[in-house]
Amino acid sequence: MNAVLWGVLAYILVQLIIGLVVSRRIQTESDYLLAGRQFGYGMLTMTLFATWFGAETCIGASGEVYSEGLAGARMDPLGYSFCLIFMGIFFAVPLWNRKCTTLADVFRDRFSPGVEKLAVILMAPTSMMWAAAQIRAFGSVISASSELSLEITITLSASMVIIYTTSGGLLADAITDFIQGIVLIFGLLLLLGVVLFKYAAGDIPPPSPDRFTFLYAEESSALVQLEGWTIPIIGSVLSQELVARILAARTPVHARRASLMSAGLYLLVGAIPVLLGLFGPGILPGLEETEQFLPSLAKQMLPTFLYVIFAGALISAILSTVDSALLAAGALVSHNLIIPSMKSGDEKAKLRVTRICVFVFGLMAYYLALHAESVHDLVEEASAFGSTGIFVVIVFGLFTRYGSWMTALCTLAAGIGVYVLFAYHYESEFPYLISLFAATITYLSVGLLEGPVLEEERAT
Repeated sequence: MNAVLWGVLAYILVQLIIGLVVSRRIQTESDYLLAGRQFGYGMLTMTLFATWFGAETCIGASGEVYSEGLAGARMDPLGYSFCLIFMGIFFAVPLWNRKCTTLADVFRDRFSPGVEKLAVILMAPTSMMWAAAQIRAFGSVISASSELSLEITITLSASMVIIYTTSGGLLADAITDFIQGIVLIFGLLLLLGVVLFKYAAGDIPPPSPDRFTFLYAEESSALVQLEGWTIPIIGSVLSQELVARILAARTPVHARRASLMSAGLYLLVGAIPVLLGLFGPGILPGLEETEQFLPSLAKQMLPTFLYVIFAGALISAILSTVDSALLAAGALVSHNLIIPSMKSGDEKAKLRVTRICVFVFGLMAYYLALHAESVHDLVEEASAFGSTGIFVVIVFGLFTRYGSWMTALCTLAAGIGVYVLFAYHYESEFPYLISLFAATITYLSVGLLEGPVLEEERAT
């Protein structure tokens, strides 16, 4: 077991070195956040795939499918594949054409600085929750590879992640994403091949028919089912993690096509953890920590050398996603809240502020990772929290002149207020749908009182 742990740590060290070497090319805030806007099809497709394909797919979704059957795959990979498709079809080109640095810039340019600040306050916590999910998953992999407790491995994982993310930037992240994506695909195919070989030999029983349903047993209505599909699609299509990569594309055509290609790759590779999860109860019955299903399965099925490769693949997926999430949170707070108030325009000062913000959010994500119940819950909450108002305002703001800064402020407030009220106070079965409906009605109603508004008429 010590050999496995040392092998995994050696793999992490290699990733850290790659990130640190590439980070030496970072000279400005734009270099750190958008990598010079030079991503072509190969780099962009792989970094979109690797960023989205993280702890939720490998750890959360496989564990959820182990427990609930095919219903556990509804959010990931199916929901997030549709999310990437929606980005490519509807949003990639108009977002790229605005030449923004962060998604919050759209709120400032289309509405007002006040709307921009409120949007940051809503979006930054979601990225932090996303990062916390990855850190917790990172700890789960290390824990499954050693005799260390989950709390200790989460602490070690958070330390490594914070160092890796604070030092690098989007360019370093994208280069390691390319390597990590290849390793991840190889590792998953390796494990799938072993499981299918054993299944063909009759050593593994087939999944029971009742596991092949997209419906959870406790779902009582069509609205509850719709809620499960809406959160990953609507809640994540305009996340800063995804938008940052779209903005870093070489051209708008690159942005659109790479998004669609990454969706196809994501769906194909994402089917592997789902298939393994369906076989799960027949291979590892009675597993208490279902989030550790995939690493536990690999540890049982693969020899030590191949398990080290597979564990490295899981860590690859997690590192690529957590790096993006912390960069997103740091970018929003530094670029849209702190740097505008600085009198100095020095690029080194901007870069230093951004790195400090990434470091602070890393510490906060570590705290959340320690106290969360599961990776799946963290990711679902990250997709749902505050995103309905963000989605409605961006859609109207990008494609219409309807609504002013007041319309946007009211919509953002209604979206988060209604979601919190129905999710935590009334404990509704479909709070996200209610919040999305409330945000849409608010935008239409308040905008009706103001009429069409040109961008140059926004509040300053």
